[in-house]
Amino acid sequence: MTRKPVHLALYDTWADWETGHATAHLALAGFEVRTATPGGRPVTSMGGLRARPDLALEELRPGDSSLLILPGAAAWDEGDDLAPVARTARAFLDAGVPVAAICGATAGLAREGLLDDRAHTSAAAPYLAATGYAGAGRYVEADAVTDGPLVTAGPTEPVAFAREILTLLSAYDDKAVGAWYRLFHHSDPAAYAEWAEAVGR
Repeated sequence: MTRKPVHLALYDTWADWETGHATAHLALAGFEVRTATPGGRPVTSMGGLRARPDLALEELRPGDSSLLILPGAAAWDEGDDLAPVARTARAFLDAGVPVAAICGATAGLAREGLLDDRAHTSAAAPYLAATGYAGAGRYVEADAVTDGPLVTAGPTEPVAFAREILTLLSAYDDKAVGAWYRLFHHSDPAAYAEWAEAVGR
């Protein structure tokens, strides 16, 4: 069965470090990773990397995707420019297509009302509370949280974020994901051989 692409939304000031583990290992698992930006414009990351997207975010349809990944960015907390990105996430979730948001992107989802009825996490509970959202009672103190088709994580947890994504999309089996997480999160050297064997490397 052909897997649909994974889409990584990018926008100016996106946080370079937050999605690399997820996108790299999804690609190794056979997923095509495509980038989408507002208006299809080139954007620049927090670290100064310039990206030319594969398509405009406005062209993206949930039915054409396996997952939408939203990295954090300073822009999430600097006005409403990224509100259309959060509305795209709503369209995905309404269609039953997974969304994964990390760091500031969780605040964007909170403002859109997408965390009101779902378990979630972020950088800190007060950070999300400042959005005025109604989901504070569903906040979980954890590295990363999956609730149905939604994954959330804080800015210091790109590996846990990737683990939840790899599990949600069944990119690898549970044994392989467990070994991968021990290798990349805990620096367990014994986990490499287990992971390599599990994925046939």
